[in-house]
Amino acid sequence: MKSRNPKIAAKTAANDAEEPRSKSQIFWSEFKFFAKVGVFILAFMTFVWGHYKIPSESMQPALEVGDHLYVSKYAYGFSKHSLPYLLHKLPLPEGRILSHVPDRGDVVVFRNPKSQIVMIKRVVGLPGDRLQVRRGQLYLNDVLVPREKVDARLYRDHAEEKVVSVDVYTQTLPESDEEFLIYERNDSYPLDNTPAFIVPDDNLFFMGDNRDNSVDSRAPRNGPGMIPMVYVIGRADRVMFSFKRCNRDEDLYCPAKGRWMEKL
Repeated sequence: MKSRNPKIAAKTAANDAEEPRSKSQIFWSEFKFFAKVGVFILAFMTFVWGHYKIPSESMQPALEVGDHLYVSKYAYGFSKHSLPYLLHKLPLPEGRILSHVPDRGDVVVFRNPKSQIVMIKRVVGLPGDRLQVRRGQLYLNDVLVPREKVDARLYRDHAEEKVVSVDVYTQTLPESDEEFLIYERNDSYPLDNTPAFIVPDDNLFFMGDNRDNSVDSRAPRNGPGMIPMVYVIGRADRVMFSFKRCNRDEDLYCPAKGRWMEKL
């Protein structure tokens, strides 16, 4: 029986006339599709979003081992170090486009210029600042940055499984309204007394919030030293999720379970 609908009849005729595709045509059609998806993902992970996992306690208590972070790559502009995976090793020109200096107190992901390892710390010093740590206390432009003790904690070190005792302080950096917590074991660790540092142009000075368990800009020899802006990757905005699990032993601090989309 012939269809009485001319539109249906025309469509049926067109389908009948369509030749079956060869295997190579199907392959190239699928290849083009996945290539477009790959380009989109690469562009998204280069210019918009990055995903990083915390491997150590250097940024406790803001960040715990096992936290997975959302990192805003467009916050400070772009360089070849914004590229995901190992693409930063490509012979691309140095420099930065749409560059913007972070705010003091931002938590920033960057690449260690010496080891090429990706690190995360808090911005403490901006270009032109003079910084020094004396007896565990931070001085910024020769003014003491005050801290206030609010607690004392015991936690189990992730790597060595030993119990660590810390004092918990609140601190607010100049020109910032954001109060954050820091850990101090005591005020006599190697990086608790440093020479004065002057932050050069286009550089940043970083410190970890777990002050006596962080190798940062205070350590120019065995640490990253001050970081040129070209090595900045992005701003850590949120803890997306965390698989951190710890034994809730009596008297030991253990981060809350189920951290999800927690703003830094």
